[in-house]
Amino acid sequence: MTLEILTSDLLAPLKHGFFTRRGGASSGVFAGLNCGQGSSDLAEIVAINRSRVAEAMEVAPENLVGVHQIHSADVVAVDGPMITRPKADGLVTRVPGLALAVLTADCQPVLFADPQGGVIGAAHAGWGGARTGVLEATVDAMVALGATRDRIVAVIGPCISQEAYEVGPEFLQRFVEDDPSNSRFFEAGQGDRQQFDLPAYGVHRLEQAGIGAAQWTGHCTFSDPDRFYSYRRSVHNKEADYGRLISTIRL
Repeated sequence: MTLEILTSDLLAPLKHGFFTRRGGASSGVFAGLNCGQGSSDLAEIVAINRSRVAEAMEVAPENLVGVHQIHSADVVAVDGPMITRPKADGLVTRVPGLALAVLTADCQPVLFADPQGGVIGAAHAGWGGARTGVLEATVDAMVALGATRDRIVAVIGPCISQEAYEVGPEFLQRFVEDDPSNSRFFEAGQGDRQQFDLPAYGVHRLEQAGIGAAQWTGHCTFSDPDRFYSYRRSVHNKEADYGRLISTIRL
């Protein structure tokens, strides 16, 4: 099956893609393009999937670079292939031929670009990383490499939508304590449950960082099992593990 790659006009003309699960070699609960090296999928199958992504991005497999994601606000500047993956949740580079990649399964994959400045970035932004500043840290790291803040554009790829993201009252309290206006990213659900709008919160944080433009592709990982992996859906279905989607950008 052919790979399905979602793109955004906002990131043009740079080569990039939010890859769906379609077109991969994995089977079972991982069926499709599972690129998660930390999953319990067969390592050789994950390597095949990642090589297909590298080919689509027109880079050597070793030039498809990622980090050991830990839901942090840490960002690394990359200048070549990495033997080991540093613990972080954002990457930036100004080196042509390197494809920056992040893995997600409900969290926000965010791709950044300043094409004129020749600097790109990628971030894994779950609620924790977004709340503690991984998006702003990625922008700052791009500026440190020569990007201009108001020229930077960012696109949030497939992630869990507000309709599917039920949280408890203590979760809401955390965000309201940060800023009372954050209440606008929540809607009342059943009982004391709240529905959190993660992508709207991400776009807000990006806009507050002063970049040129930010948007979400509008795809919900939870509600479309044929195209996307979802951690929360795997929990609901009592599955032993789940696949990871890959999102990547290169100069």
